[in-house]
Amino acid sequence: MRSFIKYEDLITEIQGMWNVKAKVLPVITGATGTIPKLLRHYLSNIARKHEIKEVQNKTVIFGSTHALREVLV
Repeated sequence: MRSFIKYEDLITEIQGMWNVKAKVLPVITGATGTIPKLLRHYLSNIARKHEIKEVQNKTVIFGSTHALREVLV
């Protein structure tokens, strides 16, 4: 997990603010909705129940928002 050094400040802040243990879990989805084989494993490590469709939908929304900002700005 050392490759996630850039998130250490965020992890420290979350742990202090909410008094919880935090860690970075890699969740990568492609712009076309493709997902890695280990996504189900990563999602099972999160306390709240998540569905793959939910992650894919957020990817599409964030990608669309980013594309619109690039065009409109």
